[in-house]
Order: sequence, then structure tokens, then C-alpha cells
Amino acid sequence: MTDPEDFEAEKRVRIAAMASDEAFRNLSRDWFNASCRHRYSYHFTWLGLPVIQYPQDLIAMQEIIWRTGPEVIVETGVARGGSVIFFASLLEMLGAAGRVVGVDVDIRARNRVAIESHPLAKRITLLEGSSVDAAIADKVHALARGSESVLVVLDSSHTHEHVSRELELYSGLVREGGYLIVLDTVVEDLPAELFPDQPWGPGNNPRTAVRAFLRRNDRFCIDQEIENKLLLTVAPGGYLRCVR
Repeated sequence: MTDPEDFEAEKRVRIAAMASDEAFRNLSRDWFNASCRHRYSYHFTWLGLPVIQYPQDLIAMQEIIWRTGPEVIVETGVARGGSVIFFASLLEMLGAAGRVVGVDVDIRARNRVAIESHPLAKRITLLEGSSVDAAIADKVHALARGSESVLVVLDSSHTHEHVSRELELYSGLVREGGYLIVLDTVVEDLPAELFPDQPWGPGNNPRTAVRAFLRRNDRFCIDQEIENKLLLTVAPGGYLRCVR
């Protein structure tokens, strides 16, 4: 058995080789596109609640949380609650007094009941309102005040304008070494026909917002290794590491 350092070095080599395998990348892209037609991300739960994420991204976010140990996790977009429960469960395992702040413009009554009656509810604060509303942003900043490490996950409305505003409002919460994760950047790479009733699509989505953000903000860079080892992810170019 190899020692940990050799294991990690070998893993990095294999990840790089996989990422440069064009046939495998194309296969992964085709599989992902097909999975969207079956609403694949809706098939899973986390500790009882629908999580609406790809398992690959859950694993990646788990690795980030274990490595960086955030005291506060801010997620915009609560939906059915599985993701805030996911984050709360990881903070519970870490054992510190961590807290999840979930923001959604419409927290439906049944979803609120499910979240607030969950055994992990003690670690969750729900804020109902638009994530780009200044008053909501002020509440989030107040809840995160004094925290040494904050993880921000953006997963609400996927239009360029909305995500751009979220990036302006919440990127300042993340300190050097922390992460800002922008989900559903993959919309840029998907067929427009998958979004017939949505205001977002290719050319107007989280990926275009991230690209514009990175052109004017030098505090963050894309953690390409995360994408390289996942290949199947809703967030290509969306795992942003704070470098200063």
C-alpha cells in the first residue's frame, strides 16, 4: 500500500490524464445531456429530503467543507430543503458551532415544516426573500459577521443578471482559502431546448455571470482540478477558490 503522499500524487496524475481524455470527456458530456432530459438531479434525497443535486457535486462540496471547515455556509436557493440539510449534517459531523443560512424567495409551507422539524434544524436559519434584495443581504452578512471562514453556494435564479448581483453581494464574505460555488454554470453548455419555459439558457446563465465576475475580480480563481476529477458536474468553471 502506498503512503498518503504517494497516493495523492498518483491521484493527481490520473485526474490530469482523465481530464485530457477527449473521448471520455465527450462521453461524459453526452451522458450529462441525456440525464437532464430525465431530471436526474431530482432522483435523490439527503437524510429524508429531496436534495436536487448530482451526487458528484455533493461529494465535491463535502471535500471542500472538510478541508476548509467553514463556520457559516450560505446557500441561496433552498427548494425542498435537502441541500441545507446536507450542509448542516456535515457541520454537525465537524462538531463546531457551524450554521447554515438558507435564502429563498419562496419557502413553501410544507418545505419549511420539513426543514424546521428535522433533527438538524438547530443548525439552520431560513431567510425568505430575494437573495439580491439589499435587506436580505444585510441579514446574511449580519449572521456571518465574526466568522473566520464562510462558504457561499449560489443556486437560486440562474439568469446572468441575478447571479451577477449575488456575486457582488456575497463574494466579500469569503476569505482567502475559502470557496464561492456557483451552481448550474453547465446551462451554458446545454441545448437551449432544455429551458423552454425559463428566463435563462445559453448566453444568459451563471457561467456568463462568473466569466464577467472573474474579469473584474482578482480575488478568485477557478479550481480546475475539482471539475477535472468530476467531469459530471452542474458547475463547470463554478468552483471558485479565494486566493487573496
